[in-house]
Amino acid sequence: QVKLMESGGASVQTGGSLKLSCTASGHTHIPACKGWFRQAPGKEREGVALIFTDDGSTYYVDSVKGRFTVSQDPSNSTVYLHMNNLKPEDTAMYYCAADYYSDLDSCLFPFQRNLYNYLGQGTQVTVSS
Repeated sequence: QVKLMESGGASVQTGGSLKLSCTASGHTHIPACKGWFRQAPGKEREGVALIFTDDGSTYYVDSVKGRFTVSQDPSNSTVYLHMNNLKPEDTAMYYCAADYYSDLDSCLFPFQRNLYNYLGQGTQVTVSS
């Protein structure tokens, strides 16, 4: 069973930066599709950034493009979400999710539909104005 553990959430002011971490464990073959999702109170969970760790290819939704960057450290099965120029509308619980697909395009369809099978517990990000 794949386990995902997020960390790094905090309260920051508008314009601030945070780095979230997600470490995978529990299986000899860790899924290569790893996505960052967020859910604000009263809203559905949405995917914001995706990385296919086999080749490092990435995808971002428009609302975070240019501000968020997803990266990885394969040596410890960890992916990161670097968040810059944070806005109050970025306030949400941030989750890491993962699943097994063969390339970024294959990862993208279930990512956009919030269908990944493995989900972490989440880490809270609060941005105040």
